[in-house]
Amino acid sequence: MSNTQQRRILVTMALPYANGPIHLGHILEAVQTDIWVRFQKLKGEDCVYVCADDTHGTAIMLRAESEGIAPEDLIARVSLEHQRDYAAFNIGFDHFHSTHSPENKVLSQEIYTVLRANGHIASRTITQLFDPEKNLFLADRFIKGTCPKCKSPDQYGDNCEVCNATYNPTELINSRSTLSGATPVEKESEHFFFTLPVFTEFLKQWTRSGTLQEQVINKLNEWLEGGLQEWDISRDAPYFGFEIPDEPGKYFYVWLDAPIGYMASFQALCEKSGRSFDEYWRPGHNTELYHFIGKDIVNFHTLFWPAMLTSAGYRTPTGVNVHGFMTINGQKMSKSRGTFINASDYLDHLDPEYLRYYLAAKLSSAVDDLDLNLSDFVARVNSDVVGKVVNIASRCAGFINKGFDGMLSATCSEPELVQEFQAAKNEIAAHYEARDYSKALRQIMALADKANQYIADKAPWTLAKTDKQSPEVQDICSTGLNMFRLLISYLKPVLPTMAEKAESFLAIEPLQWNSVDSILLGHRISTFVPLMTRVEPDKVADMMSAVLASQTTPVAASNEMVEEGAPAIDSPLAHDPIVAEIEYPDFAKVDLRIARIINATHVEGSDKLLQLTLDLGVGADGKEVKRNVFSGIKSAYEPEALVGRLTVMVANLAPRKMKFGMSEGMVLAAGPGGKDIWLLEPDSGAQPGMRVV
Repeated sequence: MSNTQQRRILVTMALPYANGPIHLGHILEAVQTDIWVRFQKLKGEDCVYVCADDTHGTAIMLRAESEGIAPEDLIARVSLEHQRDYAAFNIGFDHFHSTHSPENKVLSQEIYTVLRANGHIASRTITQLFDPEKNLFLADRFIKGTCPKCKSPDQYGDNCEVCNATYNPTELINSRSTLSGATPVEKESEHFFFTLPVFTEFLKQWTRSGTLQEQVINKLNEWLEGGLQEWDISRDAPYFGFEIPDEPGKYFYVWLDAPIGYMASFQALCEKSGRSFDEYWRPGHNTELYHFIGKDIVNFHTLFWPAMLTSAGYRTPTGVNVHGFMTINGQKMSKSRGTFINASDYLDHLDPEYLRYYLAAKLSSAVDDLDLNLSDFVARVNSDVVGKVVNIASRCAGFINKGFDGMLSATCSEPELVQEFQAAKNEIAAHYEARDYSKALRQIMALADKANQYIADKAPWTLAKTDKQSPEVQDICSTGLNMFRLLISYLKPVLPTMAEKAESFLAIEPLQWNSVDSILLGHRISTFVPLMTRVEPDKVADMMSAVLASQTTPVAASNEMVEEGAPAIDSPLAHDPIVAEIEYPDFAKVDLRIARIINATHVEGSDKLLQLTLDLGVGADGKEVKRNVFSGIKSAYEPEALVGRLTVMVANLAPRKMKFGMSEGMVLAAGPGGKDIWLLEPDSGAQPGMRVV
């Protein structure tokens, strides 16, 4: 491909927030982006892929404070963790940066200054809720109280999870700061706003210019026709971020400088690679810019971002590719359900290429959610990758290695069959280009079926029984290995590690997209080594057991092991057949006893826990046995309503030290969470200390 035809493409994906680890939702987006970038590079396009950590905001500041370290130290540590996990999944960034960088500070302040000079920054005084103890204005997620509509307690400052009502934080009844427990007060402050409504007509045209999926356009039309609002781009000190020029104590809201982080990351790459920043970010150049994002941040990337870029004199994206959410076994990713899987959880047990393949097999160009069904995951990877593709090589390689000293036939005995594989090149390429990876893989696997059927029909193992050096055996297996090579060429964007192993086995140079135009004749291969092993269901079960153990308990989870901030809930995965079973002797070790709740109190600083004092009757020494337990049932019970009730507890659970004190057991409960949590309550004739059998 000549340089005049070569596309120059810059690709970004949404920036992971530096307040937590990479999870499989992040990996979904990274894999979708990486496959597209690898495909472009295999075609010979000049395609670069940049990303960065999103590092600013109150949440980062508070987490660093809770750990007793500077925010800069926190984000530096998290950056290494993020890059480690992405690398393990073969995400091929050309550069990974940080929004807390000199490049981003300069660009953010420069863009803001231009917006202000263009009359696109307004200011006015607003009233917000303020934490008088933390001396901090409170974002909605840091405020809780009773819903003003349905009167459900413990609801966040912007919407009720029980009745789905939305409201202003000032409408909450008995509101409190989740940071200190203090009652918020109203306080005025001057804020700065980007005048988004000015760009309404521009955005109506831009959003319909072919840059977005139809589903996204329809959603944006609702917002555009309903009337856009000015966008608050400032936050008050204390805040971890960049200070607004000429406005002491005022900081850019994290979402102003986060997308500018794309530009900053690319600028850092330019400084080490010699590329021209302006050629990719100023109008009038023959370059392309694509963002890959999730549907939850569409408004930032398709309204605020193109409007800001236009005002500041920069180009707008060529395309914004939006994907849906990931679910696990049909459930939302949730720590309380044990379905929140971090990348490190997965990597401790399973090959990353398994997941790359499975995600690709289900990804399309639509904005649909993608379900990681673990049973289907095992079956599909084993059937497609191992049972179909790897099987071709493993069936043919031995005959070539042993009977023909690794040498393939000098001619192709099945030219029409091989040409059918080669002829699929353009259609598969079109699917990759359109991000319809599932269509690409269906076509590739259909070809793999034909290759396996050909080998089964020819049965070289039968021929080899009478003559291991039969030219027909060599021809059959050479054809099989050439079809395998073509399949690997098509799969390389999805399975780069397996492709590299296949290249070594075939003793060839790294495959490119046009490699399918030729075949191997009179070529010596290397000894075959396994390219990918089958997914073991036990390893999947081990992963989920580890996730469950770290995030929930097998039953109602209304105990000290409930993660603070998550509802107590029975995990659906506990009933999934893929979760590892335990033997009866293990279960028999659990000592369940009747206990009477003789005291119950709120736990200061906790949104979920109640502190229970439990009476287990008289022990063998004649003394009363009492236990202190922290239980995650606060959303369902007022403490005074529990006193005097009987319940069931795990009496032989080892004590666990928590930040609130020592917890000496576990009470059992069940329910979907929120107000619907029910303590297991024995018959009235039961007595404290009785064993439950």
